[in-house]
Amino acid sequence: MKINNILIRPVVTEKATNLIGNKVYTFETNLRADKHKIKEALEKLYKVKVKKVRIMIRVGKKRKVGKRMVVKKLANKKIALIELSEGKIELFPQA
Repeated sequence: MKINNILIRPVVTEKATNLIGNKVYTFETNLRADKHKIKEALEKLYKVKVKKVRIMIRVGKKRKVGKRMVVKKLANKKIALIELSEGKIELFPQA
């Protein structure tokens, strides 16, 4: 698996932005990626030292879609909480 395919996007929610003060960053990752691959990808892409990686899987919800209200299941998501020991990730670069 390529490094660019491991981290999908940062999670930008109120809870995730509050955790940035504690050097904990939240990313949505590939479902097949494990903790070691996530740590390696983050260290290479952002040039930071990772202290700890925690993973949770959000199960996809069921939604009614369309004219006939057919039930569809949304995809599962893997969320990684990454605690840094050194460095900082600039999620929103200054203009």
